Amino acid sequence: MNATVYIESSVISYRTARPSRDIVAAAHQRITQEWWDAVLPQVDAYVSIFVIEEIGLGDPSAAELRLSCVVSLPLLEVTSEVDELAREYHARLQIPDRALGDAYHLALAAWHGMDYLVSWNCTHIASGRIQRTVEEINSARGIRTPFLCTPEELMEV
Repeated sequence: MNATVYIESSVISYRTARPSRDIVAAAHQRITQEWWDAVLPQVDAYVSIFVIEEIGLGDPSAAELRLSCVVSLPLLEVTSEVDELAREYHARLQIPDRALGDAYHLALAAWHGMDYLVSWNCTHIASGRIQRTVEEINSARGIRTPFLCTPEELMEV
């Protein structure tokens, strides 16, 4: 059985962005492309309506390119349980209102039992502090927590 992976918007953005002159961003782009080519074919990948909405913003041609990358990936359903979980994450993690979608990414991946949530958002998603708090919340609810990581951390499955 393949590992399940929820792909957050930042990964798709790095995959399709024009090459960056910033050394860190350029490295993230390269790693993302390698991950997409080597790891993605070995996993069952999912996105959500929140990913679709986020990657659909901005320049229309860039948005079209981002959307084309995920057109074949199944969407995880937003349920009342996901809403409730996202609200708790939002409050406990002190995620700003402008980044409420990040709480939904976390909730969708956890509620649907994903093995991994892959993201370059190391402020509200792929961080040790977030991992620890999400695990505490999920443990109290009897929900398994996905491993929150960057593509670089998930180069092998």
